[in-house]
Amino acid sequence: MELRHLRYFLAVAEELHFARAAERLHIEQSPLSRAIKELEEELGVILLARTTRSTRLTRAGKLFMDHVPRVFAALQQARDSVQAAANGFHGQLRVALSDGITPSRLPGLLALCRQEEPEVELRFFEVPLSQQIKGLHDDLYDVGFAQSDEVGDRVVAMPAWSDTLMVAVPARHPLLVHKRIPLDALLRYPLVLCDPQVCEGHAKHVERVLRRTGMEPLIAERVASCDLMMALVSAGFALGLTGEAHISTSREAGVVARPLASRVPPLTTYLLRLEGDPSDEISRFIERVKAIQSPESPKHRPDSPGALAP
Repeated sequence: MELRHLRYFLAVAEELHFARAAERLHIEQSPLSRAIKELEEELGVILLARTTRSTRLTRAGKLFMDHVPRVFAALQQARDSVQAAANGFHGQLRVALSDGITPSRLPGLLALCRQEEPEVELRFFEVPLSQQIKGLHDDLYDVGFAQSDEVGDRVVAMPAWSDTLMVAVPARHPLLVHKRIPLDALLRYPLVLCDPQVCEGHAKHVERVLRRTGMEPLIAERVASCDLMMALVSAGFALGLTGEAHISTSREAGVVARPLASRVPPLTTYLLRLEGDPSDEISRFIERVKAIQSPESPKHRPDSPGALAP
């Protein structure tokens, strides 16, 4: 089995059309068909069911498709590791990010890593939570951050830091008469929320909060980033619901942060890793995560520039 067989199979599996896959690969259709047949003969199974009208993955093809992208991911990581070594790094830590990361935390963490262990290269991967968990099991990532501790077996979720859940309100909105916004009042207006496919942990937390009233929220839009959420709020399109830090660091004018009237759990970001004794590099990384959440950290005092005014 050659890498070209896997690359050709991946193209056909994604396109489900031999002509389009051949065009994407910049080859003729006949060598593509021949390569797929060679792969099927080597594996002893039919991967693609073909008719004159359609191409579809068989059950074996779907199972094989689950593994092929990881082969290319592992190969790319091997290339990156070699390149990092050639550039003078003596180690690498692969960090997955899901649900976004609290804006005030990442710069401080990166600065501390560069200061204390500059010879270790940090590589970041923004992926959905389900992909992060799978990647931890498959040794594609060493650690990760997500706003959920529902991570299944063999993954440890350690609370890293918390952020107050706040309402992002357009300037001059009627709800600004409230210093603390009641949930039932909030749900009378359209909301822009994070997409659960992209920000699974964040979306589940917000959904649990909104379910407290028994009222059905009017969701105007689902977005993949807090930046777009703030832009829509600033334009008066809807209200947003996210962490205080995301609102306070937003560059959009005309967005006001208001807390909720009822007590709700904060948005907690968890550090995820596989069970077992962590490596020395992962242990030192965990200690730095703990250090940046320390009350003594100057970046996180209430009077720091990124903090919201009371």
